[in-house]
Amino acid sequence: MSDEQLLRYSRHILLPELDVAGQQRLLNSRVLIVGVGGLGSPVAMYLAAAGVGQLDLADDDGVELSNLQRQIVHSTPDIGRSKVASATDTLTALNPEVRIHGYEQRLAGDGLAKAVAVVDVVLDCTDNAETRFALNAACAAAKVPLVSGAAIRGEGQVSVYDMRRDDSPCYRCLYQEGSDELNCANAGVLSPVVGMVGSIQAIEAIKCLAQFGEPLIGRLLLIDALTMELRQFRLPRDPDCPVCARR
Repeated sequence: MSDEQLLRYSRHILLPELDVAGQQRLLNSRVLIVGVGGLGSPVAMYLAAAGVGQLDLADDDGVELSNLQRQIVHSTPDIGRSKVASATDTLTALNPEVRIHGYEQRLAGDGLAKAVAVVDVVLDCTDNAETRFALNAACAAAKVPLVSGAAIRGEGQVSVYDMRRDDSPCYRCLYQEGSDELNCANAGVLSPVVGMVGSIQAIEAIKCLAQFGEPLIGRLLLIDALTMELRQFRLPRDPDCPVCARR
């Protein structure tokens, strides 16, 4: 690392769990963030600030006025721009060393598989059930850790699915396809809740990349911001799961 990098990341390097070796792993890492909205905003900003070497951003939406209540990577002058372009400018200003690659499209099929195969960690920051299940299947096939987060109203949840570990369930073990879908557009969300969930997702990604701590593998963290209660549940693998039972 250069002298400038040693200074920029000095508070990380002071942590015995990270040190220089862990920070270097972050600098050498590549991450895919799917969705640059409420969850993707704090995820992208914290991972850029932390020094993750390359961030791949995927989102096919543009910035709207109603986004600005919670999507802090965008600002009022960005209304009408693509979220990927807006986020790229913010992240580059935050840390010019981080390389940004953008997908201004909804990833699916072979394109999704290729995007997942070249990264070290994937972060699901979407509010679309179809995309969530497709991401899970792609990560399971490529054996790339998936950090999944969701937030609605005053509630949030986070888990990590890592198919490199035999004891890890996948997203499909927990949820059935075709279930009713709620999102912020039809149910609302308290703006700091997405910040809480996104920040936890960023922490889990950093733990996976820098190889320290105990990621939320096989555990589901539930957040109730209205009572400020955090609960954890164990997530066993489904032996009949159509995604991970056949691996």
